[in-house]
Parts: sequence; structure tokens; C-alpha cells
Amino acid sequence: MTSDQRWLFGAAFFRAGAVGLISVLFSLYLAAGGLHAGQIGGLIAAGVVGTAVATFGVAFWADRVGRKRFLIGLVFFQMIGGVGLIGFPSTFLLYGLVFLGMVNAMGRERGAAFTLEQAILPETTTAQNRTGLLAWYNMTVDLGLGVGALLGGLPALIRARWGVGELDSYRWALGLYLLFSLLSLFMYLFLSHRVEIHDPAPWHRVPPATRKTLTRLSLLFGFDSFSGGFLPAALIAYWFFRRFGADEKILGPLFAAGYFVNATSYLVAAWLARRIGLIRTMVFTHIPASLCVIALPFVPSLGWAMGLYILREFLAEMDVPTRQSYVTGIVAPSERSLASGVTNLSRTAAWTVGPGIAGWIMRFLNLGAPLWIGGGLKILYDLMLYRDFRHLKTPEEQAG
Repeated sequence: MTSDQRWLFGAAFFRAGAVGLISVLFSLYLAAGGLHAGQIGGLIAAGVVGTAVATFGVAFWADRVGRKRFLIGLVFFQMIGGVGLIGFPSTFLLYGLVFLGMVNAMGRERGAAFTLEQAILPETTTAQNRTGLLAWYNMTVDLGLGVGALLGGLPALIRARWGVGELDSYRWALGLYLLFSLLSLFMYLFLSHRVEIHDPAPWHRVPPATRKTLTRLSLLFGFDSFSGGFLPAALIAYWFFRRFGADEKILGPLFAAGYFVNATSYLVAAWLARRIGLIRTMVFTHIPASLCVIALPFVPSLGWAMGLYILREFLAEMDVPTRQSYVTGIVAPSERSLASGVTNLSRTAAWTVGPGIAGWIMRFLNLGAPLWIGGGLKILYDLMLYRDFRHLKTPEEQAG
């Protein structure tokens, strides 16, 4: 492993730790502060909108500004969002700070820094090893998410041990969000000039056939993310809390277990992709995961719900390293930041719609309805992806 790969892996681990922590605490903290499900969903969406704006910057400016400089700036703004949450100002101001800080309560590390790292890493390895490297990278990210989620149980421990009030116990735990972000920023400082690209390809220089492919992929990935917007971790945590009374003492370990099985699934995905191809791996693992989500509201007990959730987590993210490898494999190296940015921008932008809708559906219609809607739409996405792209392979797949 090269030094740049080590620094990127380390930065991703700590940044993901911050996301894992916030995925458990976000809705519980804001609910303790008096906000209802609709407002919480709106704040989740505000954070995703901020992420979408930053991802747009990755697609069109990061290579010109400098990848290292851009990564450092992204984490700096992430820290601003953490400060805003701890301060818990008026709801109106909180929307602005969550937006500016790109606070990610979706439970997945799919932010702008993640997008840029996804463009950098394939250039540090061979085409044959690209999927494997991205699998290890995503495993590192999900291990960070798992550690962060485990630490999401800290408020209960703080209240029990030191008698701190509920809101203050959450604020103390959120201090780790700032610490993890700072450690991520520190690691970016050691990246070398080799992470930069000196002749980036603007959109108008990308061949028309590639633009058409990226546009179609972006639309499909956006539809997938719109579907996933009904299933953010913060609202799933809220669902467990409302349905079964599960608090952070249960949700922290549960979400951590989910991230840990995610991590192992990436290596399985890389192995599977070598045998059946990238697109088939994406589709054939994603559909069963969506069926688990649809079934979740029908289970009779917390134990069954937790088991089904873990099974879903094992299957749900196998499409991540395979999707990244596919997108960066079908374009030239000079087009990777643009391709990664454009496809992730569509995902992030579409993400912004679902949480707010899901929050209001939970409040006024049915607590489990967002799970049915999100799961059903995801299955439709998988069928369309397979129909349109099963014959378009990366160069190393064609050679194999």
C-alpha cells in the first residue's frame, strides 16, 4: 500500500466515524430538544443539500483548485456543522449550519470527500486490482462507521455515570464528531502531489458516447438515491425507537453491527464481481436487501427486526465498490473526478428529497410506510440498471 493510500484510508476511517456517530444520535438528540419527525427529516435533507453542493464542486472544480486543498476545506466545513449541532441554536439557524457543515445523518458515508477519494484511488493501482482496492477502502469506511455507531451509545453511559442531563449528554458525545473530523483533516495534510491531476477533462471534452453513458447512469443512480432517501439511518433509528422503544443503548450496537457486516460484504462483492461481473453483482445482491426492508415493518418483535436489519445490511452495500469500480473503469483517468462527481452529485441531490417526505409520512400516515416505498423503488431501480447496462463492460471485464 502506498503512503497516499494509507493517508486516504485513515482520513476516511475517522470521517466515517463522525458519520456513524451522528447517524445514531442525530434524531434522538433533536427529538430530545423538542423537534418532531417532520423537522428532523427536514434537517437531514438540509445536510444532504449541503453535501450535494459540495459534490458539485468536486465534479467541476476540485481538480483545478487542487484535490488535497479541496479535501481539507471539506472537512473544515464539516467541523462547522458539528459546532452548530452542539450549540443547538434556533431551528432556522440550525438548518443553515447543518447545510453549511454537510451534516450527514443518512448513515452512509457518501459525501463530497468520499466522492473525491473515489476518483483518486483508482489512479494508485492497476485496472485488475481496482475493484479490490475500492472494496478494502469501503471496508475501512464501514469499520469507521461501526466504531462511530458504537460510540453513539455514550450519552446513556454519561447520564448513568455522571448524572448529566439528557441534552448535555448528547452534546458531550457530539464532541467526538469534532475530534474525528479534526483527525481526518490532519491526515489529509500528508497527501503528496501524486494525488493531483494536471490535465482534468471538462465536460465538453468528454466524448459524446461517454457523456451519454454518464448521463444515463446519473439518472439511474439518482433514482436509487431518491429511493434510499426514504431509508436514512436517522429515521430508521427513529422507527426502532417508536416501534419497539429502542434507545441509543440498543441502536448504537445494532448500527455498529450493521456497519461491520457491511465491511465484510465488500470483500465478498469483489470476489463475486470477478466471477459474474460488476453489474450483476450490483443487481443480484441489491434486490434481496430491498425485500428485507419491505418486510421489516411486519416482524413481530425487536429481536426479529434486528436480525432482518443485519441481513439487509450484509446485502445492501455490495453494490458500492462495484459501482465505484464500474464508473471509474469505463472512463479515462482524466475523466474520473468528473465521472465520480457527476454520478455522485445525482445521488446526493436525489437524496435530499426523500428524508423530508419520509419524516412527514411517518408522522401523519404510517410509521412503516417509508420502508415499503423506499424498498419498492429500489427494486425498480435494479431492474432498470440491469436492463440498460448488463452488456456494457469495463475494459478488464471485456479482456477477461
